[in-house]
Amino acid sequence: FESDKNTYGVRPLFKLLTDDGFLAVCSEAKGLTNITHATPANIVPFLPGHFEVFDLKPNGKVQSLQMEPFHCCTQEPAHAICDTVERLTTSFDEEIVKSNIRTLFENAVRKRLMSHRRIGCLLSGGLDSSLVAATLVKLAKEEKLQYPIQTFSIGSDDSPDILAARKVAAHIGSEHHEVSFTAEEGIQAVEEVIFHLETYDITTIRASVGMYLVSKYIREKTDSVVIFSGEGSDELTQGYIYFHKAPNAKAGAEDSVRLLKELYLFDVLRADRTTAAHGLELRVPFLDHRFTAYYLSLPEEMRVPKHGVEKYLLRDSFKGLNLIPEEILWRRKEAFSDGMMSLKKSWYLCLQEHLESMVNDNQMEKAHKTFPHNPPRTKEAYYFRQVFEKHFPGRAEWLSHFWMPRWINATDPSARTLSIYKPDKE
Repeated sequence: FESDKNTYGVRPLFKLLTDDGFLAVCSEAKGLTNITHATPANIVPFLPGHFEVFDLKPNGKVQSLQMEPFHCCTQEPAHAICDTVERLTTSFDEEIVKSNIRTLFENAVRKRLMSHRRIGCLLSGGLDSSLVAATLVKLAKEEKLQYPIQTFSIGSDDSPDILAARKVAAHIGSEHHEVSFTAEEGIQAVEEVIFHLETYDITTIRASVGMYLVSKYIREKTDSVVIFSGEGSDELTQGYIYFHKAPNAKAGAEDSVRLLKELYLFDVLRADRTTAAHGLELRVPFLDHRFTAYYLSLPEEMRVPKHGVEKYLLRDSFKGLNLIPEEILWRRKEAFSDGMMSLKKSWYLCLQEHLESMVNDNQMEKAHKTFPHNPPRTKEAYYFRQVFEKHFPGRAEWLSHFWMPRWINATDPSARTLSIYKPDKE
């Protein structure tokens, strides 16, 4: 019932196919790296939203006959006709649109309540996870779930995220857990995290450490297994701060679709691997098929940042409902890797400082020769790449490009380094 897992690659798949017809598939690439075969073969991610047809020969060999997309994120899924939500009014009147957004979002959360195991929710204190958690708590009451919903946030004591999450949890009445972690613990976890992620993308690794540690806590200290999360919202609703710099609404809309198509390399890769590493099952209502198709069908002008606020339409749709505190509804985005530590010094700066000593200038000068594909530009990136190559030698092609903001001359993926970043003045 969660077709978004295929469409956006929330659940990954990798394949190895040799010229002589030997096929192997696995949900993690590391399950295929030790397969030895007479003819060498690449391990490639199976593209989200695609299907492949094979001819299985009597000798057990296979031949690929057809490989094509079965769905594009801008099309309403065929299963929409089986949905509990009837066909929506297609008018682009603002009040109708906002009502449709609320209906489809709530429906997306409700669909994912089917579970025999305890449901919990990650809560960073940002807009997206707060909307998910609040809707989840509301529907859990309606469906009369026999236990309170647990919410989980991670950070250090004075971090903006921890304070915001605390506010939301109190407002919605969840059983809230705060997981604190130090820069040292984060740094210690980096290598394990890269092993689970199978990537050397900078922003993905930075943001994964917190999610990995909070997942570890959930597994060891609670009985929540099915974990709801806010992934996909930034890509869908133009939530990254760099969208303020989009040259026009059309460019913003196109970049939104690009980000959704690349989710399997970045945000949902992080969310899936860090939770699955601890045996948790992730659910991401923002990537619900019908919800994304509807949002992307709206006029481009409706979806751009407005009044200096990104995700204006989404926020406006939930205004005045008391679902989450108003100041959270309008809270500016904090990148997950930044908001977990204090405003004075973010987690990724602690990480960078530590890694400065791990890589020398001589190595940096030769980085282009050592790593011709996606050469690292910083010592932090170089260190991540070294760890990746140690576990997955010669597999750099798994990542086609680093995640970077658009329309700005950016050298670092963190929003905090952008000229347009303005932290909330508390």
